[in-house]
Amino acid sequence: MAIHVLTSKVTKQQLSEMLEELEDYVKLAVDIDLGVVAGGGRLHADCEAVLLANGSQQENIWGADWEPTIREVRFESFINIRPRQNNPSMMLLDAELRSRVEKIIRIIFEGV
Repeated sequence: MAIHVLTSKVTKQQLSEMLEELEDYVKLAVDIDLGVVAGGGRLHADCEAVLLANGSQQENIWGADWEPTIREVRFESFINIRPRQNNPSMMLLDAELRSRVEKIIRIIFEGV
């Protein structure tokens, strides 16, 4: 299981390694405060754990998926269920948060 922590453009090799587990898409955890993405593995929670171990704060981490063939970001993850942060759903409901998450993902994953 290859989980990469990315602060800049993903390489083709990193993306290939992250796709090994699920083939068509990559599970991601995005720290919207630090602009860091952890990607790969089978669960968003695995990526979240890597970010937490690297100093991220849980309230800043949101789950998403990246589908490289269609360049699509999806915002559904168990780690997004946070009633205390006004997100009682697996879907990231706040449009501003979705925008911030998507912007970071696209900076790192677009064009690869």
